[in-house]
Amino acid sequence: MKAVGLIVEYNPFHNGHYYHLQTSREAADADVVICVMSGYFLQRGEPALLPRRERTEMALQGGADLVVELPYIFSSQHADWFARGAVSILDQLGAGSVCFGSEQGSIEPFLNLFDFLQARRTEYGRRIREYSSLGYSFPKAASLSFQHMAPGAHLPDLSQPNNILGYFYTKAVNELGSSMRLQTIQRMTAGYHDDQLSGTDISSATSIRRRLIGNTGAPETVEQALPAPAYRYLRNYLHSGSPLFEWEKYFPYLQAKALTLPASWLEEIYEAEEGLHHRMQSVMKRNSTFHEFMHAFKTKRYTWTRLQRFATHVLTGTSKAEAAAAMETGQADHIRLLGMNKTGQAYLNTIKKQVDIPMISSLPKDKTPQQKLDEKAAAAYYLPLPPDERRDRWRSEYEQPPLFFES
Repeated sequence: MKAVGLIVEYNPFHNGHYYHLQTSREAADADVVICVMSGYFLQRGEPALLPRRERTEMALQGGADLVVELPYIFSSQHADWFARGAVSILDQLGAGSVCFGSEQGSIEPFLNLFDFLQARRTEYGRRIREYSSLGYSFPKAASLSFQHMAPGAHLPDLSQPNNILGYFYTKAVNELGSSMRLQTIQRMTAGYHDDQLSGTDISSATSIRRRLIGNTGAPETVEQALPAPAYRYLRNYLHSGSPLFEWEKYFPYLQAKALTLPASWLEEIYEAEEGLHHRMQSVMKRNSTFHEFMHAFKTKRYTWTRLQRFATHVLTGTSKAEAAAAMETGQADHIRLLGMNKTGQAYLNTIKKQVDIPMISSLPKDKTPQQKLDEKAAAAYYLPLPPDERRDRWRSEYEQPPLFFES
């Protein structure tokens, strides 16, 4: 069976995701679509709007055959580590190709870009350090450095977010020595960061989340942007009284940690550097909402995304030592199964003896460093729930089998 791999967040699953999934299957002529999906906290340092089990269900309804989890240490990371973790899982699962959405829309420029930056990596690194020393954030420093090297119009524009991820997927496949083929699909209509619904069937996940949160979870406000099964699932989820998980609900817990724990503890949190922990404590005292806090916390040197990731690591209590242990091998050390259909199940049966790392459906008693962080992420993610629901959700992390979807 031929498999294509997708690296996703589905926050939430919308028409653009459905298009990408179906078009990737066709482009790869694949029998199986494998989705490596972020779990509790996402690449931009945000809690997932819906729990991972609910997003798994929406993915399977949308045509995915197998959904597995991207561990926390990779899902809440900058693009390089995010890509590396996800690609390592797809490689272990025997995917013949990985297909990503991009603004560029064709794969050859990404292959040329990798060669271009590899040949100039010393100069590129030096220029990034120079721009960073002037107070620019890392993404801005990298973008300016890239432009300074006169890459030419034939290479992808690295100011575009999906092109950036595409480059790091290309880099990960090469650095891991994977035989997976790289493919890309042109991103449709809405930009990654667009915060308003487009008025067409394709809107960004950012705009959908903003509309749902701003309208207290009214699903009809985003119906046009979601496939019918995903919309029905979201509507039923919200009408049952289940919550949307967003940063404001975590702010009291983040505030409690920042204001009651000593600065020496915060300094040991992953991604605490250059006095960020002191700044967090100072700013936290003067703000009463997460949005206000972030506006005050934001600096020229650090992007909103970078600071949200730091806040996530404070919330989960992820230390530098724990992160270093979890990233030691540079790859995922397990595959956590979230859901599948009959096709996905059949595929697993054909490749399971070829997989070199454990495939699990719940966290084992003796946990690896990556699994320990996943456990902490789950505990933090469900904090906004009432105590009984929180207890039930924590228990389900260990007792529920992977979803099985019968189409």
